Amino acid sequence: MKTTCALLLSTLSMASAFAPAPQKASSTAMNAALSKETILSEPDTTEFGGIWDPLGLAEGGSDETIAWYRHSEIKHGRVAMAAFVGWWAVGAGVRFPGELAHGVNFADIPSGGLEAWDAIPGWGKAQMLLFAGLIELHDEIFHSRRGTHYMKGGTPGKNMVPGLFDPFGLSTGRTEEAKAKGRSSEIKNGRLAMIGVAGMWAAATLPGSVPLQPPC
Repeated sequence: MKTTCALLLSTLSMASAFAPAPQKASSTAMNAALSKETILSEPDTTEFGGIWDPLGLAEGGSDETIAWYRHSEIKHGRVAMAAFVGWWAVGAGVRFPGELAHGVNFADIPSGGLEAWDAIPGWGKAQMLLFAGLIELHDEIFHSRRGTHYMKGGTPGKNMVPGLFDPFGLSTGRTEEAKAKGRSSEIKNGRLAMIGVAGMWAAATLPGSVPLQPPC
């Protein structure tokens, strides 16, 4: 487990190294980030009193800083949604056919979320973490060179790898208002997934920490 934590921390450090540090908004329209008012506007927040920001983090940041925050939130929300589904699927007994690694079959993976991760060979964990780091590198550098970086006029969350994944064309023909509402829903679902994953992790590591939740 110590090796796993070290690999995870080193990969996250490598990925974050390529994340642009918050800067003051550029004076040129071509490179200027979207305004914080545009980034933080969500179609259905007014009925709840607006954006929930008890620490006032959105008030002191520049447009580029808020773009960085929002992009990170969307990214973490998408990862959390995938993690929640993966944790649930493994716990429900869903397995891929074949081998995960030499001598390790998918069918032999334990049902618990953390136990399943511990059962993966070290090199397998390293490959997954390295792949995540390469995605982060592509996201930060490739789109920055194309002028679509989220801190240089691009939309936070729009150009992330794999970007707007819509294999069924559900967004085709939708109005901009409907798309905006969809983006708002994704943010909220991502927030809920982050809470859900944190809850499952707590239940798995600290028995009794989550009421009515058995150990995962």
